[in-house]
Amino acid sequence: MLDKIKALEQLALQLEPDGIARQHIREKVVNYSEGFLENIETILTYQVTTDKGSAIYDTAISEEPKSIEQLLKVVAHNVDRPGLNPASGGHLAYIPGGGLFPSALGDYLAAVFNRYAGVFYGSPGAVRMENQLLRWLCDVVGFPESAGGNLTSGGSIANQIAIGAARDAKGLKARDFDRMVIYTTQQVHHCVHKAINMVGLREAVKRNIPINEHFQMDTVALEKQIQQDRNNGLLPFMVIASAGTTDVGAVDPLEAVAAICQRFELWFHVDAAYGGFFVLCPETSALFRGIEQADSVVVDPHKGLFLPYGTGAVLVRDTQKLYDSQHMEASYLQDAFQDIEELSPADLSPELTKHFRGMRFWLPLQLFGVAPFRAGLSEKIWLCRYFYEEIQKIEGFEVGAYPQLSVMMFRYVPKEGDANLFNDELVKGVKEDGRVFLSSTTIEGVYYIRLAVLSFRTHLHTIETCLEVLKEQVGLIKSKTKN
Repeated sequence: MLDKIKALEQLALQLEPDGIARQHIREKVVNYSEGFLENIETILTYQVTTDKGSAIYDTAISEEPKSIEQLLKVVAHNVDRPGLNPASGGHLAYIPGGGLFPSALGDYLAAVFNRYAGVFYGSPGAVRMENQLLRWLCDVVGFPESAGGNLTSGGSIANQIAIGAARDAKGLKARDFDRMVIYTTQQVHHCVHKAINMVGLREAVKRNIPINEHFQMDTVALEKQIQQDRNNGLLPFMVIASAGTTDVGAVDPLEAVAAICQRFELWFHVDAAYGGFFVLCPETSALFRGIEQADSVVVDPHKGLFLPYGTGAVLVRDTQKLYDSQHMEASYLQDAFQDIEELSPADLSPELTKHFRGMRFWLPLQLFGVAPFRAGLSEKIWLCRYFYEEIQKIEGFEVGAYPQLSVMMFRYVPKEGDANLFNDELVKGVKEDGRVFLSSTTIEGVYYIRLAVLSFRTHLHTIETCLEVLKEQVGLIKSKTKN
């Protein structure tokens, strides 16, 4: 038996490379990443390829090892080349994510030390770090000392946790689910509907409250609908407002919604995954008046704070309600219950084993301070406003509502032919050009192109390039039509 163990140990020790081997791997990886960062301005934002990374399957998982040089070549050709480059400043589609360099170093440290940040007993410092970040986030949205939350993988899980906490705090029973009413608008993010289903409220009544010309919730219609539902024997439960919709960047009238929720004793939830951090900016802070009265808020630091994907947060005004919704005990964790000075993330989330997300968040925030983050967000607001003004100077383009944050929509209206088809061709042409990347949406049958300015690498020259690409592509489409 001992010989068997020793033989297995020798083979398994390949998983523990020595200092020289670590240095070799590290230098190759760092050099590769540095080459990417040094050339980020010239690398296409979107690259159309015929293979679409399919050669990744040629490098099969096998019993035999491969060199780091070989593997980086596979990554370069199949992962980092085709499709969207989300690290590019030219990423002006959907809601861009971040990718700050110190966050990568934070992830490196978190992975090397492999701290388990789920339970205070296991890693009190890691838990305190995440709790410090959550306290700062609560301060940002104006929540009281009773508030708390959890760092999540993103807005989808964060919304699920918040809606679950609301369900439990209101003492809902399964027999009542089909009479419960949840109020949103058609602009609410689809992950909210997924979250509603995931917490067992698929049978609940969902009301789409009308919106005004700025795509904001009509609070008069909201109040009328709640009263009507009560009169009809239904059980109004919660209102989900948006603070920065994905489609158009709209912010619902949060203060008015909060007052209605208080009057009818409804849970007030704000999905601020995209827009929440614009509360830091003097240009837009007034739009968020009332968010501090919410029962729960979702924000995504991987959006508004430019962090890597996989960094979201849920904040709940009364931490106890979140704890009561999520906390469970297990006999194998009985040691951990004896040393509790702060709440553990595992008590406030469905996740037990999870990545130590705090380090990727804490390191850049401490290293740079808040000021450059605020400046970056304000810059995005003004860049979006600049594009709004400039695109109208190009003949044929029309715009939607004035941008509230950093998302706007526009389209080209040809003198002849179908405008929807023309704009679809325009988006495809922009993608094939590759210097910038734009996405589209359809609202009431009208095809719009979206501009979403949120990448920390997006600056004035990026917007100028976008305007140039659009003019060029319009010309190309027209020339093809004539021929």
